[in-house]
Amino acid sequence: MSSRYVTSLRVQLILMVVAALVAAQLVSLFLFADERSLAIRAALGFEAAGRAANVARLIEEAPADLHASILRAANSPLVRFDLSDTASVQHTDHSDGGLVESRIRTLLDDSFSRDIRVELHQVEGQLMPLPNLSREMTDMHMAMMRGELTAVEMNLSIAIRGGQWLNVGTRFERPPIQWPLYSTLTFALSAGLLLVVVIWFVMTRLTGPLQRLALAADNLGRGEDVAELPVAGPTEVRDLTRAFNRMQDRLTRFVRDRTQMLAALGHDLRSPLTAMRVRAEMVDDDETRDSLVASVEEMHGMVDATLTFARGLTGAEQPETIDLHDFLDAMRADTPGGFDLEAGPTIEARLRPNAIRRALRNVIENANRYGGGASVTWYRRGDTLVLTVDDRGPGIPRDKLEKVFDPFYRLEESRSLETGGHGLGLSIARTIVQAHGGDIVLENREQGGLRAAVAIPLAVETSEARRDR
Repeated sequence: MSSRYVTSLRVQLILMVVAALVAAQLVSLFLFADERSLAIRAALGFEAAGRAANVARLIEEAPADLHASILRAANSPLVRFDLSDTASVQHTDHSDGGLVESRIRTLLDDSFSRDIRVELHQVEGQLMPLPNLSREMTDMHMAMMRGELTAVEMNLSIAIRGGQWLNVGTRFERPPIQWPLYSTLTFALSAGLLLVVVIWFVMTRLTGPLQRLALAADNLGRGEDVAELPVAGPTEVRDLTRAFNRMQDRLTRFVRDRTQMLAALGHDLRSPLTAMRVRAEMVDDDETRDSLVASVEEMHGMVDATLTFARGLTGAEQPETIDLHDFLDAMRADTPGGFDLEAGPTIEARLRPNAIRRALRNVIENANRYGGGASVTWYRRGDTLVLTVDDRGPGIPRDKLEKVFDPFYRLEESRSLETGGHGLGLSIARTIVQAHGGDIVLENREQGGLRAAVAIPLAVETSEARRDR
């Protein structure tokens, strides 16, 4: 399983549900085993306490010659009785033993404060069943306990009238943890039903709208037209979709209004500029006339360049899927001065061809004009297409690498249109590339010259698209 699938919301939710079910089953098993062990211990403890109280009463009421017979009759494979002049228990355990002592006193209806001692302790290490079990019962006991015997041993010493002690010994084996077949079937059925519900919910109610939202956001960032998304899914996803639709509407309206304003400004400027050109032609002095005409032409050029810059902010051109090598090879033939094209991998990219052609041409023309020639290559970096334009010029001062992207900024200080242009070429190029969701970065190469790296994200492939392939 690739990391892309493991990090997906659907897989993580499924893994989380399975992990929660397993944890719940383990906790339930632990609690069930502990409660079961406590219940068995309590039952055996009270049963042993009851038998000890009855035997003590019989011994006190029966003649001395019957005591041995009473003890033989009371002995069993699980409880041993012995009548002695000394107590086998020296100190009373007042924790769990207090309940056993209270039980014995209640059953004896103790009219005098006789001494009853209870001792409980954990038996560690390899155990064997009680020594007075028969061979058949020993084998059955070991099979039931799966060969793993851990026990709590209880010893009682009850004072008998006449100065003797009734000593009682018993052991409570803790039952091993068992996982019955029906628990496994119940777990599998519950997990299956929950996973079906989770998969259905996640696929239809959560991940579907989120995948559409991710694809729409990527397309919007690349400057493509995105239709309003349908509002579906849980409340949080519906709110997110509505917020995206509002954001897209505001961005589209902002860019449209800005472009219309610049277009109107350019249209309104053309009329007075044309009138100024006509009047400049009427000036008799040749030098003055030529100077005025040149100024008007420069203003015309600035208006046209500004409108071109504004058009780069819009996504009127529809994206197309192009083969990058064929696109650059055809562009090389149409670019003044041309450029060297180095081989790169086969890549198909979804771009707006005319806009990207204008952006790359601006960068390449700068390399030809100021860097003595341009060399173009491309490669893929993850989900990003990177085109590099290298020149053989002196480079740019480090503090000017970002400044040159500002509109109307020119490194060439003579302000001549023939040598410096209007200072909008790189601004237009970056605007177009950013409209595709990418960016242009300039850096000075160690071996000399300037490198312009144009990074454009490739189209996102959703899991729905992968299933449809």
